[in-house]
Amino acid sequence: MSITPVTDATFVSEVLESELPVVADIWAAWCGPCKAIAPILEHLAAEYAGRVKIVKIDADANPETVTTAGVTSIPTLSFYRDGERVDMLIGAHPKPSIAAKIDGLLS
Repeated sequence: MSITPVTDATFVSEVLESELPVVADIWAAWCGPCKAIAPILEHLAAEYAGRVKIVKIDADANPETVTTAGVTSIPTLSFYRDGERVDMLIGAHPKPSIAAKIDGLLS
């Protein structure tokens, strides 16, 4: 499974109404740490395919979602289950840390 791009217009349907738990990566093209975790998220999307949806939200192009989510720093990974944010990671983290949060999302 690949990573789904999400916009202000699709946030509710893709994230809040998703039947699967969601990891939302709020990023920007100019953000170095965002680029650093991108390949990690690609690997995790493949590893957790069918169990978790991973989405990317461009912070610069989708200010409404960023504001609504209360994001003040990027990258921010928000973890959603049943339409509610249940956890967050701010900044770049190694794959084991992100995978542990996903495992918690699934438990």
